[in-house]
Amino acid sequence: MGNPIGDPSANQWRSQSERSTRRHEQPIDIFVGRGAYSDMHASIAVMNTKGGVGKSTLVLALAETLSANHGKTVLVIDSDAQASVSSMLMTINSLHKLQTDGLTIVDFLVATVLNGEGIAWSKFVVGNVSDVDDARSVYVLPSDMQLTLFEREVSKESLHGRLRTVISKLLAEVTGIFDIVLIDCPPGLSVLTECWLREADYHISPTKADYVSVCGLEVFRRFKSLNPEMGFAENLGVIVNMKDHASTSDNEYHRWLADNSENRCFTDAIPRMGSLQDAARFRSPDRSYMAKYPGQIGVAVKALTAEVLARLAAGKPREMRGLRAAQPTVLPSSAPAAALAVADTMPLTPTIAAHEAFAPTVDASVVVSANVAEPVPASVPGTFAPQVVVSKAAAQVET
Repeated sequence: MGNPIGDPSANQWRSQSERSTRRHEQPIDIFVGRGAYSDMHASIAVMNTKGGVGKSTLVLALAETLSANHGKTVLVIDSDAQASVSSMLMTINSLHKLQTDGLTIVDFLVATVLNGEGIAWSKFVVGNVSDVDDARSVYVLPSDMQLTLFEREVSKESLHGRLRTVISKLLAEVTGIFDIVLIDCPPGLSVLTECWLREADYHISPTKADYVSVCGLEVFRRFKSLNPEMGFAENLGVIVNMKDHASTSDNEYHRWLADNSENRCFTDAIPRMGSLQDAARFRSPDRSYMAKYPGQIGVAVKALTAEVLARLAAGKPREMRGLRAAQPTVLPSSAPAAALAVADTMPLTPTIAAHEAFAPTVDASVVVSANVAEPVPASVPGTFAPQVVVSKAAAQVET
């Protein structure tokens, strides 16, 4: 596998142009629309400080259900160095090739944050990745285990402000293209996870109905209460995952979570069944949604997804974040180059210089944007826990 941090002995980072000398033989149509262009655009960070709660599998199920049953275009940003959801959406060989060719989130962040290169995020997004025939509008920005090394470099070079600027710009642009953006965050509270939580519209916290997993939610809630000035994504809710409905203990923990209104606990829990884990290793010749999510697990996932959409429809995502795409221009699938220009046509919002000027003690809940005069409000209540569719800016580059 390629080494995105270059020669460790020299502590040098290679530029993206030096690293990505090989590209896929076939251009990728990364913006596949299904039906009418939706007015719903939201970014959701999925995280719990406790690992082993089925977070990545849940992200997979939500993405495929949103696509197959609701016609949504979904981008999965794999921000977990374990690359679990990437490996679920792609074959190991395909993922390894992307990692070797320098086409993962690590490479995008190295280029934009560490090297200051103006490279398009769309070059790193892979389309048509679901193995469900009904879910062809799922896309992924894949991960690599060297993401943890990138985060160490950010801390060493004190580039937190630049990282946040890049994340802010990325989310502003992708939420203008895709209906739903799901960010699979790693366990714990890393530098990168903190950026997602500060810049995403919402966060969801999956948990198991047990003591240790619930403690993970408490740690997250404590972190937010100690840092109210940071400004966090709105809490969309807590999802009880892998619940044993026959277990008295599981039922008591679920009831306790639901009784605390701050949790905004989702009504539907995902049952502890082998079929959901089997979905992560789907090998059936029947590529339908029902084959991958059969019986009770399919009913539960569909009910949960419907509840997520209902909460999104009732919520108010941070409008400041959006360079939301205006009415899109539809280009033929033979013109992916125009789509690839989306990120490069958008200005940084706010500027890197503005973010880097912030001292750690500055109230970051108010950040002035060059495009929007109103400030970002402080953290909101609820703290527990093949057509190619491009924006007008991209279409203008094609003559």
